[in-house]
Amino acid sequence: MDLGLEGRIVLITGGSRGIGRAAALAFGREGARVALTYNRDRARAETVVAELRAAGSEAMAVSLSLADHGSISAAVESVVGRWKGVDALVNNAVDWGARSFTEVPPFEDVEPSYWLPLLQANVAGHYRAIQCVLPSMRAKGWGRIVNVSSSVAQDGMPGSGHYGAAKAALHGLTRTLAKELGPAGVLTNVVVPGLTLTERAQDTIPAAARDELARQSPLRRLLSPEELVPTIVFLASAANNAVTGEVIRVSGGSN
Repeated sequence: MDLGLEGRIVLITGGSRGIGRAAALAFGREGARVALTYNRDRARAETVVAELRAAGSEAMAVSLSLADHGSISAAVESVVGRWKGVDALVNNAVDWGARSFTEVPPFEDVEPSYWLPLLQANVAGHYRAIQCVLPSMRAKGWGRIVNVSSSVAQDGMPGSGHYGAAKAALHGLTRTLAKELGPAGVLTNVVVPGLTLTERAQDTIPAAARDELARQSPLRRLLSPEELVPTIVFLASAANNAVTGEVIRVSGGSN
């Protein structure tokens, strides 16, 4: 299938590792020009850029913090300045906060100074990224937006109220944007991964917990980022002319 991504300009937030990195490499293989963002680890992002260029793709890395709307605007301006537009946005970056997977304080004990900045970053940051790319998409009469959510938004997880709330907000935003932007040729969807074997998951989630979740999966295993990203790539491609406003779960059947 020709996805029609040759020469398309794709911006992937949080593209230096995990799902974002896998998506960047997948878009590169389809001939897209790939801009990926990083927050702190520029060297890791530049390594991905080098991989893309070695494979014959045009690529660039730009700094972006979800908590800093100025940096979001500057990142988009850098991409537009270099390639004269943005065709597809993959909202993948996450502000995880400082607490570990095993820290689960009572909900009422989580202070606003902790959860409010995370809620703002993970909702308003994605909101702002969409606002920044839309002028380019409207000018072209074509665009694709893929918001990467989480199964926590649908299933819940103790200790993750701020994260689940932020990701669930993307679902409502996406449904609204599908209706608002469809006439402009811009399709907007959500992809909902389950627990995916990213570097972060392997570093922060105990092996016993990962093994138990794998046993509960119909596939009896957890998915890799590479197994998840084909759905993202399709939704962001010219091959997708009809899917918009949808929340698509890619979890290997896990609930």
